[in-house]
Amino acid sequence: MERTTYRSAAIRDGLGVGLAVGLSGVAFGAAAVTAGLSVPQACVLSLLAFTGASQFALTGAVGAGGDLVSAASGALLLGGRNTLYGLRLADLLQVRGARRLAAAHGVIDETTAVALAQPSPEAARTGFLTTFATLYVTWNLTTLAGALGTSSLGDPGMLGLDVVGPATFLAILWPRLAGSGELRLLAAAGAAVALLATPFLPPGVPVLLSAFAVLVVMAR
Repeated sequence: MERTTYRSAAIRDGLGVGLAVGLSGVAFGAAAVTAGLSVPQACVLSLLAFTGASQFALTGAVGAGGDLVSAASGALLLGGRNTLYGLRLADLLQVRGARRLAAAHGVIDETTAVALAQPSPEAARTGFLTTFATLYVTWNLTTLAGALGTSSLGDPGMLGLDVVGPATFLAILWPRLAGSGELRLLAAAGAAVALLATPFLPPGVPVLLSAFAVLVVMAR
């Protein structure tokens, strides 16, 4: 009875987080098209990258005129934290064989948070899988919807859609910043690096430099 209760609670958590966060895929689709990506490019990025902060960082750098190498490097640095999540979840999820590739694709902030919040390993696995499946499907469908809707406009920038990406990125980060003074200090340092470098370096490079602040967290 207790195991069933834990699994039910994990499923509710996974569905709630997956649907709530997945809806912001609309903002990513809009931001990607506004930055100059095509609808297929935006959708492929969501399918293969599937890590919101990195996706918003990449499109933000591209939209600012940065080259693809700088934009991708910054996104990869931000996504590096998922490697640490994977190390933490490996023993808990106990995934073996080829399924590890699929499970690794789903190791992101939200799936990790739901899994680690569960009281038992079985509930943790249920929460992880439910969050992953719900969020992956919702995120990709809403990315398509946002990209299609924005691409049908003559000039998305005229409607102010160029600020959707940065605003949503901040909304994703804010709950983490609000709960940790150390992360707030780290975010302020990264922002200062980007602002100071912007007048002197090509677009995209300041974002890459500020993303190196992630290495401080990884080192600790």
